[in-house]
Amino acid sequence: MNVVVTYGIIFMILLALELAYFKIADRFNIIDKPNERSSHSTSVLRGGGIIFLLSLWIWSVFYGFQYPFFLLAVTLIAGVSFIDDIRSLPDSVRLVAQIVAMTMMFGQLNILHWNMWWIVIIALIVCVGASNVVNFMDGVNGITGVYAMASLVPLALLNNTIYFVNQSLIYVVLIADVIFCLFNFRPKGKAKCFAGDVGSIGVAYILLFMIGLLVLTTGDVTYLIFLLVYGVDGCLTICHRILLHENLGEAHRKHAYQIMANELKIGHVKVASLYMMVQLVLSLGFIYLCPDTIFAHWLYLIGAFVVLAIAYVLFMKKYYHLHEEYLISLKK
Repeated sequence: MNVVVTYGIIFMILLALELAYFKIADRFNIIDKPNERSSHSTSVLRGGGIIFLLSLWIWSVFYGFQYPFFLLAVTLIAGVSFIDDIRSLPDSVRLVAQIVAMTMMFGQLNILHWNMWWIVIIALIVCVGASNVVNFMDGVNGITGVYAMASLVPLALLNNTIYFVNQSLIYVVLIADVIFCLFNFRPKGKAKCFAGDVGSIGVAYILLFMIGLLVLTTGDVTYLIFLLVYGVDGCLTICHRILLHENLGEAHRKHAYQIMANELKIGHVKVASLYMMVQLVLSLGFIYLCPDTIFAHWLYLIGAFVVLAIAYVLFMKKYYHLHEEYLISLKK
C-alpha cells in the first residue's frame, strides 16, 4: 500500500475515533470543570488526549507490534490517568502506576541490568519527574499539542540521519497530534476538548521513549534539550513554590505561561505558540548549528538553560506581583 494512502487511512481512523470519544465523553459527562489552577472558566470535554494512546495501537496494528512493552506501559499509565480524569485517584496510586509503567518502558529500552542499577534509579526519577512536569504544563489551550509537535518534528528530522526509532511511529503520533490540535489549539473558550492527564501523561511517555532511544543510540544525554523549555518552567516553578513554603500537591497558577494567560491576558493560542517556537528554535539550533561533539552539545545545553532560567526569573520579578494581587482578591 502506498505510504501516503496508509497515513491518510490512519488519519481518518484516528479522526473518527476522536469524534467517537467526544460522543462518549458527552454522554457520560467526562468534563473538565474550572478550579483554582484552571485558565478557563467554562466546562470542556476532558480526555481528548486519549488519541495519543489510540495512535500507538493503530500504529502497532498497521506496522506490527514492534515495541510491545512500550505499548503496554503507555496503555497502563494512560489508563490509570484516564480513570483519574474521571474520578480522582490517590497520589500514591498514580505514582506507583507511573513507576511501574516507566520500568516497563525501560525494559523495552533494554536498560534493566543489575550492573546499571544506579543509572536505572536516576533515570526513573528523572523520567517520572519529567512526565509530571509535562502534565503540570498542560494548562492553556493548545500548549500540550503544539509543544509535543515542537519535540516530535526535530526527532523526525534527526531520525533521518541517526536512525533510533521506526520513523512511521513518529509520523503516526504527529498525525494524532495534528488531530488533537484541531480541537484544542483554539482561543480561550473555543476548545472542543482538553488533553486531560490521559493525554499529557501519555504524550510525555511517548516523547521520553523516543528521546530515550536517541540517547541510548548516541550515548548523548544532552538530547533531553528537546524538553528544555518545559523543564525550566516546570522545575523553577517548583523551586519558587518551595521558597514560598507552599504545599506542592495543591493546585496553583504560578507557571509563567499561566501568568501570561491569566494576569497579562495574553491569548491562549499566543502563549502556546510562544512555548512551541522557543522550543523549536532551541531544538533546530541544536541539530543544525551546534557542532556535533559532546563538549559543544553540553555547552549549548547549559547556555540555553541559563538563558531560559534568567528569562524566567526576570519575568517573575516583573509580573509575579499581579498573581499575588489575584490571590489577595480571592480572600476578599
